[in-house]
Amino acid sequence: MQIDGSVALVTGAGGGLGREFVRQFLERGATKVYGAARRDLDWTDDRVVPVRLDVTDPGSIRAAAEKASDVTVLVNNAGEVGAQSLLASPIAEIRDTFETNLFGPLQVTRAFAPTLAAAGGGAIVNMHSVLSWLAIPGAYSPSKAAFWGLTNALRLELADQGTQVLGAHLGYADTPMTAGLDVPKSDPRVIVTGILDALAAGSDEALVDEVTQRARSNLSTDTTGAIAAN
Repeated sequence: MQIDGSVALVTGAGGGLGREFVRQFLERGATKVYGAARRDLDWTDDRVVPVRLDVTDPGSIRAAAEKASDVTVLVNNAGEVGAQSLLASPIAEIRDTFETNLFGPLQVTRAFAPTLAAAGGGAIVNMHSVLSWLAIPGAYSPSKAAFWGLTNALRLELADQGTQVLGAHLGYADTPMTAGLDVPKSDPRVIVTGILDALAAGSDEALVDEVTQRARSNLSTDTTGAIAAN
C-alpha cells in the first residue's frame, strides 16, 4: 500500500492510538485523513476532516461512507473493553462489546469495500489484540478472537478486488484507555509506526511488540490464509 498520496479514514480517532494514526498518516504523506469518532473533535491540521461515526449505528456508517467517498485506506481502530464477566455481566453489555469490536468493523468494511474497489483495491487495517490468542475473563478477548477470524475471512473475500487486509496485534498501549492498569505498556508512536511499516510492506499481519510476537509464535499453525482443499 502506497501511504504517500493516500486518503485514510481512522475510526476511534479520538483515542490515543487513533490520534497517532492520524498524525503518522499525515507525516507519511497522506493527502487527507478522516478522523472518525462518536463525538466532535478539534483538529489543528486542515488535512484532517472530522466525521461523526458510531460503528454500531448503520445510519451513521452510511453517512460516513457517503462523505468519505475518496478513501483508499480504512483503519478499523474503534473498540471497547466491555463486559467484565461472561457469567455475571448483563447479556446486553456482552452483546454491546461484540457489536463494537466485531460487527461494527464488519459493517464499516462492508460500507467502504466498494469505495476501496473503485480506488484500485486500497487497504484495510483491523486492530486486534494479543488477547485474540490469550483468553481472559469477560467479553473483550472472545470479541477480539472473533475479529481476528473475521479479518482472515475478509482477506479472502476482498482478494479479487485487490484490497490488502492487515491484521494488527498488540499488547497494552500507553493510552487513556489503559491509564488505570499497572502493566507494561508500549508507546503508541512505536505501535503505529510498526503497523504502517507493515502496511507499506504489503503484509497481512503486524506484530508490534514482544509479547505479541511471543504469543503468535506459540500458535500451532498459520491461520492467516486459506486451507488448501484435499
